[in-house]
Amino acid sequence: FYFSETVCLSVVLLLSVVCLGVSSQQITDSQRLFSIAVNRVTHLHLLAQRLFSDFESSLQTEEQRQLNKIFLQDFCNSDYIISPIDKHETQRSSVLKLLSISYRLVESWEFPSRSLSGGSSLRNQISPRLSELKTGILLLIRANQDEAENYPDSDALQHAPYGNYYQSLGGNESLRQTYELLACFKKDMHKVETYLTVAKCRLSPEANCTL
Repeated sequence: FYFSETVCLSVVLLLSVVCLGVSSQQITDSQRLFSIAVNRVTHLHLLAQRLFSDFESSLQTEEQRQLNKIFLQDFCNSDYIISPIDKHETQRSSVLKLLSISYRLVESWEFPSRSLSGGSSLRNQISPRLSELKTGILLLIRANQDEAENYPDSDALQHAPYGNYYQSLGGNESLRQTYELLACFKKDMHKVETYLTVAKCRLSPEANCTL
């Protein structure tokens, strides 16, 4: 009896170690994917800032003031995508929710990013990097499907219902529309960077994820 009890205890401990190893491997893989995604969106955000800054520097001071005033009263296409209203709601949001919103934001820029004004060397980097980032976020969504009860599946995420606001802007090179396009792109990349950074931090329970 003692021998059987010892064997059972050993089996339980072995299974626990195996399960712990599998769980740790899954966390490690997710951390690696998150690190890649955060690095990519950080680079996209820097490109967006560079394009916007270059465009602003080409304007007269009064033009900058007027355009900024108009933009503050206007909206971005992404405003139709329901997202956290402040940093507190962002921190309370689930990992899957942050990933789903990030996916929609990135996808909404795949086509209009081709119409962004600026140097071709910078602009040509954006569309392929957006596609790579979208693919990475989709992998992370699939890896976090345990939370998926209240969210659409990954196939549903591939259809963005956000209209053609940016597409209509892309064909017109007026100062206001170019300004809005670049400002909205910068704003949305900052959002995605924030959401992915918070989601990644959730994988480290001891980490401080305060924004």
